[in-house]
Order: sequence, then C-alpha cells, then structure tokens
Amino acid sequence: MPLFEIHVRGRVQGVGFRYLAKEAALRHGVTGFVRNLADRSVYIIAQAEESIIESFCDELKSGNGFSRVDELRLEQIESENRYHDFEIR
Repeated sequence: MPLFEIHVRGRVQGVGFRYLAKEAALRHGVTGFVRNLADRSVYIIAQAEESIIESFCDELKSGNGFSRVDELRLEQIESENRYHDFEIR
C-alpha cells in the first residue's frame, strides 16, 4: 500500500487540526499518524491508495473552522512500514 508524507503549514496548531486529521483518516480509511512539529507545522504519515489520499488532503485543506491551511506538501515515500490505524502522536 502506498505511503505518503504530508507537511501542513498555516494555523494548524492549537486549533484541533490533529483531531480533524484523525477523524478524516477514519472516514477515508487512511492509516498512519499525525504530530505537531516544533516549527508550528503538522506532519502526517498516511497510508492508502493515492485517490483516497487526495480526498483526505482535500478535507484537511477545508479545515475545521478554526484552522487555516496555507501550504500542504504531499510526497509519496518508500517504506516497509505498515500502519493498522491512525493515531495522534
């Protein structure tokens, strides 16, 4: 299953963005994790088919009414890791 690295910048910390990501992941069947980074961005590892990841990213960009996504970078990465759920770290 393809694995993607997603970096999100904007107003994405302290506004429930990680919880939004988890709920979106559950709805779309995406596995992996989300965590805040020290530079105030959010880092996501997401595992699913590319079309599902695109829908997942669209939902992230829409936000939750408190967040604002200024930049979302998506890159497919090589990894042997397999994720079975989606967690907040």
